[in-house]
Amino acid sequence: MPKPPELFGFFNIDKPAGMTSHDVINKIRRGLRIKKAGHAGTLDPLATGILIVCVGAGTRLSEYAMASQKRYRARVLLGKETDTYDAEGEVVAEHDPSHITQNQVEALLPQFTGDIQQFPPMYSAIKREGKKLYELAREGKTVELEARAVTISALTLSEWQLPEFTLDITCGSGTYIRSLAHDIGANLGVGAHLSALTRTASGAFTLENAVGLDTLLNTENWRDFLLPPDTALMHMPDVHLDADDFVHIQHGRTPQAIAPAPPDAPFARCYSPDGDFIAILRAEDGIWHPHKVFLNTDS
Repeated sequence: MPKPPELFGFFNIDKPAGMTSHDVINKIRRGLRIKKAGHAGTLDPLATGILIVCVGAGTRLSEYAMASQKRYRARVLLGKETDTYDAEGEVVAEHDPSHITQNQVEALLPQFTGDIQQFPPMYSAIKREGKKLYELAREGKTVELEARAVTISALTLSEWQLPEFTLDITCGSGTYIRSLAHDIGANLGVGAHLSALTRTASGAFTLENAVGLDTLLNTENWRDFLLPPDTALMHMPDVHLDADDFVHIQHGRTPQAIAPAPPDAPFARCYSPDGDFIAILRAEDGIWHPHKVFLNTDS
């Protein structure tokens, strides 16, 4: 019986609410008997939408998938602050938001657009003193949080039904939508928390092309949902090797016959003479060098 092809790529999962990202990975590992799988970009249990699952040697590409631009649809509830900044936390303060208008919220949004400084929630996976912040919070410990630079390139109000409203957000990696909801509420003087969140896109991965977790786990031909490994790398330039340079890459040597690296491209996706994705190249002084090579993938 022929051996099935080795797994190397991504699943674009529409994560259901109520599950951690790690829960999804465990179900895929057990349900599909996959040895190596991980996620690129955590979603909180409350959130739904795009969870990129790296499979086999695709786990070596997670950093590139995580670095891509994200899009979210966020529901914000005014008048209640929670300790986690979302609906899963304990309410710590309540205020009457009935006087807040849609125009007030829309006028505030430019303050949160562009390159901004953002404080992460205390209940987050950022590490301090060797522990994740949420672990310290559960122990009753508080630490002084440091603001982080994040980029929110687009922020619009798409639905309004006081005391809730919906934001459509385009942002860079590392942005906490929970913090955004909390900060908007603080600026309005009535408090707020994130009541629902859907990640609608992450780089080339979109919600329209995602597969439900149950569908993936209960489909006999589940391999058909595996996306090629270069799906997360389409923002990089492509380099195609001739037979001689393919041998160079196989042995970890610098290819000789390809064009110089452009100054604005630190990495490139590299293809064999047959058109198979085989490596990521790194630019150094205008010369492409092997960075990550994928010639013997293993699930």
